[in-house]
Amino acid sequence: MANCKDQVERWYDGITRYQWLVLVIASLGWIFDVFEGQIFVASMREAMPSLVAEDPSGKTIAHEETTGDEEDKEKSPEDTRQGKIALYNNIALGAFLLGGALGGILFGMVSDRIGRTKTMQLTILFYSLFTCLSAFSQQWWHLAAFRFLVAMGVGGEWAVASSMVAEVFPDRARAHVGGIFHGSSVLGGILAVLAGFFLIGNPAVQAYAEQVEMPSLPWRLGFGLGVLPALLIIWIRLSLREPESWQAARQRAAKAPEQRMGSISDLFRGAYLRRTLVGVTLAGAGLATFWGTNIYGKNVLLSAAERQILARESVGQAETQDDDTKKMILADHQIQLKRWEMLGMLLVTIGGGVGLVCFGPICERLGRRPAFLVYHLGGLISAVIVFQFLEGITVTVLALPLFGFLTVGMHAGYAIYFPELYPTRLRGTGTGFCFNAGRILAAPILFANGWLQKDWGYSLNDTATLLSLLFLVGVVVLIFAPETKQQKLPD
Repeated sequence: MANCKDQVERWYDGITRYQWLVLVIASLGWIFDVFEGQIFVASMREAMPSLVAEDPSGKTIAHEETTGDEEDKEKSPEDTRQGKIALYNNIALGAFLLGGALGGILFGMVSDRIGRTKTMQLTILFYSLFTCLSAFSQQWWHLAAFRFLVAMGVGGEWAVASSMVAEVFPDRARAHVGGIFHGSSVLGGILAVLAGFFLIGNPAVQAYAEQVEMPSLPWRLGFGLGVLPALLIIWIRLSLREPESWQAARQRAAKAPEQRMGSISDLFRGAYLRRTLVGVTLAGAGLATFWGTNIYGKNVLLSAAERQILARESVGQAETQDDDTKKMILADHQIQLKRWEMLGMLLVTIGGGVGLVCFGPICERLGRRPAFLVYHLGGLISAVIVFQFLEGITVTVLALPLFGFLTVGMHAGYAIYFPELYPTRLRGTGTGFCFNAGRILAAPILFANGWLQKDWGYSLNDTATLLSLLFLVGVVVLIFAPETKQQKLPD
């Protein structure tokens, strides 16, 4: 009877109140973590243009001087300005990736040395403070610099929280809670979407901003919300303790120098070298396709809405309109288009959240490697369909959740798989390094995106499709990945 009972034991049977508390607090940290990252995506069409269009005193500048380049001389001042806005947005996104890489590696090492709970407090303080300070940016490079600092906390919090969740829960529950932990990120994306709806794209807020002669107020309020996660620090300090496995590892390290805690050089020695290379490459492929493909899913719905408005306003003669006329028509529907864009972001985010939560049960049934394979191939196929074959609003609305499911769901695998690759003394360091070194690999994709569009003349849809081919990198690296299904977490 006992054996029969063990066979039907559910993964959540016997989970203690404290273990649930760890999952809740870690997930809340990750939710706000993602909000801090996505609030820029939700506001990048408003924030950066306002900083390029205004000098530090807030006076409107008609246009900026050209660089003197012959190509720039042929462009109108507005075209030159738009090119700079696109460049600065990519720089800010790149700064976020690089900052996340540095912070994830640094704070991952720190968590192995001083503990998970102390380091989690540091990372949350870091990203809360600098997201709030982003609201006071006066130049484009201020915002880019703050994005770098925000990302240091963001990258560090994920590494610490994912390690702690893996260490606190029993082996049978590890994949499920890892998927839930990472899947909670959808709520952070939804919070960013809500900020886009009710602050950045809210007509009442925009009207008030015009009244007080501060047009940039809506997006600044969105960033100002970033201070709220700092309240989590109090809860963490009062509620959480260091995992027993970490305390045991620290005691072993005190007695045996070769068992030192948080040594990044150990990630490249012996059997850990292969695991580290696999983890970094998997994360690099997933993050590159996220920033090069996934985040532009919302633009497909925006483009469909623009086509519908142009067709309606010109009674079916949209193709004969010149560019200036189209811009004027679309400018009159700015608020409506912002809501279509936010709806697209919401649909992709919700689909992605479901994909993240589902990764745990899928990898527990099929194995870690087969689950990654399903998501990578599915991500490639869905991206090609969304960016090359969808045009109408209805079919796009239906397709975007599935697109989000397949293009971002494998990210939950990083929270499940990476902690399983390393012993406790290296878990925070290894998990943080794999995920955040992947950010470094992904950073050039942001510049490749602009290069493909600017210098090669590819459309945004074609560029996103080309970059989706990077899902195949994740497929190839799985050949070398060890399978960790049903294995105990290394001590």
